[in-house]
Amino acid sequence: MSDKIQIGIVGYGNLGRGVAAAIGRAPDMELAALFTRRNPADLSGPEGVAVRHVSEAEAYRDRIDVMILCGGSATDLPEQGPQFARLFNTVDSFDTHAKIPEYFEQVDAAAKAAGRVAVISTGWDPGLFSLNRLIMEAILPEGKEYTFWGKGVSQGHSDAVRRVEGVKHAVQYTIPVEAAIERIRAGETPELGTRDKHIRECFVVAHEGADKAKIERDIVTMPHYFADYHTIVHFIDEEEFRANHSEMPHGGFVIRSGVTGRGTKQIVEFSLKLGSNPEFTASVLVAYARAAHRLAREGASGAKTVFDIAPAYLSPRSPAEMRKELL
Repeated sequence: MSDKIQIGIVGYGNLGRGVAAAIGRAPDMELAALFTRRNPADLSGPEGVAVRHVSEAEAYRDRIDVMILCGGSATDLPEQGPQFARLFNTVDSFDTHAKIPEYFEQVDAAAKAAGRVAVISTGWDPGLFSLNRLIMEAILPEGKEYTFWGKGVSQGHSDAVRRVEGVKHAVQYTIPVEAAIERIRAGETPELGTRDKHIRECFVVAHEGADKAKIERDIVTMPHYFADYHTIVHFIDEEEFRANHSEMPHGGFVIRSGVTGRGTKQIVEFSLKLGSNPEFTASVLVAYARAAHRLAREGASGAKTVFDIAPAYLSPRSPAEMRKELL
């Protein structure tokens, strides 16, 4: 077997394909197998990579170093996270912020019982944005932090809309309120509610004969996803959907406005402008798969978040190289 880190992927949608591409650019990794709930014969993965039904995954427990879980947070990961943490070291992008503590406890129990490492809720938010929130708060304890997403396609929210009864295709755009961002960049520290910071705009293709009023109601009242936001739902046909809503850009900002010394104003901002949300998220997952593998080799176990993992574990470089070229 190759001495490269052997990676498995569960789920081969937009995120799974992004993970496969990112592994192809990683000098120390190799894609060992893909696992799907669909008929494996219908799925065309990278050349030479085994495609198996998800029920066959356990047979690979000694052949895969890290399994990257690419399912959605609404229904896939709550089941798959603990399930696969009992068999493999895992990485996932669970992004229902309000449920992360509960999800962590479930995955942590499963991973510790099996002596595995499970990195949960990584990507860019939660993930890189989370790290920046923590670092900025530690450095500027007297201040306010603001997170804005978009304009762009939210994979998790789009997935949640697609699971609404009667929906055939859907995409959801998160749009920041520009006036709010400019106030903060100008040094103000306003109290902003959820609706003051973002608009959520959904474009939906409904199944023929579906109750569109009910679909809209189910979307705008969905807890954790849309209930707290100003949400707009548009119904369109498949032709318009394919023509105008097939790309997946995204991005956002974490801004902290604080004071130091005798009230000196300090503003710190971290931003992303992404041509492809799933490809970038996938690249973060692959870096944290490297970290999961290293932690497991050191004897660690249990669930981990980005807060628990030193940045050096993400890089294929040696510590000496990092000190010389990046420090």
